[in-house]
Amino acid sequence: MSARARFRAPFGWLTIEASDQGVFGLSFGGRGVAVPAVSALARGHLEAARAALADYFAGRPPQRPALDLRGSPFQLRVWRALLDIPFGERRTYGELAGTLGVPGAARAVGAANGKNPVAVLVPCHRVVAAGGRLGGYSGGLDTKRWLLAHEAAHGPVLRPG
Repeated sequence: MSARARFRAPFGWLTIEASDQGVFGLSFGGRGVAVPAVSALARGHLEAARAALADYFAGRPPQRPALDLRGSPFQLRVWRALLDIPFGERRTYGELAGTLGVPGAARAVGAANGKNPVAVLVPCHRVVAAGGRLGGYSGGLDTKRWLLAHEAAHGPVLRPG
């Protein structure tokens, strides 16, 4: 069973989707109709995601909700590596490929990054092209700029102590 809820971010609506295992989707816009959680587990994951987003946007350290990431083994490796990029910092696709032990796979990392189903909570916005160019972003480049500026302003506070 899955559930869907909306969250009002400073730049627009986000749609959160959760299962009994955790949050598996966070997308830009108010996509689809809200679907109430049938189980207490899914309801808890939606509320944990809302709380994490509220803290993040308020400049407070968020407690990451349980995630139910669904993808290929390589995508999962990339998405887990995104979770290790500290608030307020950026990595290039090439640097991330090197971290994963696959130097020269910047394009494959970029493709996996672009398929991230849990934007913001899994911080794909922290990855930029070589030379610092922003590249693409599912929420649009204005949203990516906003997120990066927000983290630059609050990065030291957002990092876990």
